[in-house]
Amino acid sequence: MRFIIRTQTAILLAFLLASSLVAQPADSIGYKQVSGGSLYLQVDYPPAYDVSLSYPAMVFFFGGGWNGGTTEQFAPHASYFASRGMICFRADYRVKSRQGTSPFASLKDAKSAIRYIRAHAKELGVDPDKIVASGGSAGGHLAVATAVIEGFNELGEDLSVSCIPNALVLFNPVFDNGPGGYGYERVGEAYKEFSPLHNLKEGMPPAVVFLGTEDRLIPVETARYFQTVMEKVGSKCELFLYEGEGHGFFNFRNYEIYKDTRDKADEFLVSTGFLQKLPDP
Repeated sequence: MRFIIRTQTAILLAFLLASSLVAQPADSIGYKQVSGGSLYLQVDYPPAYDVSLSYPAMVFFFGGGWNGGTTEQFAPHASYFASRGMICFRADYRVKSRQGTSPFASLKDAKSAIRYIRAHAKELGVDPDKIVASGGSAGGHLAVATAVIEGFNELGEDLSVSCIPNALVLFNPVFDNGPGGYGYERVGEAYKEFSPLHNLKEGMPPAVVFLGTEDRLIPVETARYFQTVMEKVGSKCELFLYEGEGHGFFNFRNYEIYKDTRDKADEFLVSTGFLQKLPDP
């Protein structure tokens, strides 16, 4: 019992330390009106945030099978990357448990979130050409789908504003919605237009993928195939496999793995020009 308490305390202290690096408190911005209310972006700002400047941005989509989940999942990630100089947005979106909606509505909201950030880039202090989409599981699906899926846009939205992110950071993402893939029972034959794996094309933004080898929802072979096709269409794709880990292994409760995946994501963003390299200790 003492070991468990000490471990939990250490994790909490680590999170509080990361949070303390962010000078500005989190903000909440309504980005979309839907039946039943508004959808919000939870925003974490960099230290000494100055709206007249232009910062890279990162938007996180929580996991939960398009059924549930909350923006709190990626609060530690957002706090960290804000401390690294990014404006971080944690996007709420419609899910079955709260709004009774389908995965298609979730994707519409994800696209709307990125369009909102890009359309309001100047007033938010965001560089519209440096928007990173990130997510885990079904949220990872939404992140990559904003880059590749052409349909499922909200009616009446200004489609001249691109919803395509400039880079992808993906944690055990759902790539395949086809027969045998995740979510096929809900999307049916629409998988041909909805499944990222079935719609990869030239011009995909660079991506980094994290996956456990014992993930029962996302086969390693699927991630390897995604990487292979990405490279064939000329896009950078880094894949990190974690031996013996299952679905959701990257979350903050597994602090050491959370930190390792977070740091590798940081290195990827440095290599693609979104972040400056950390000084040597």
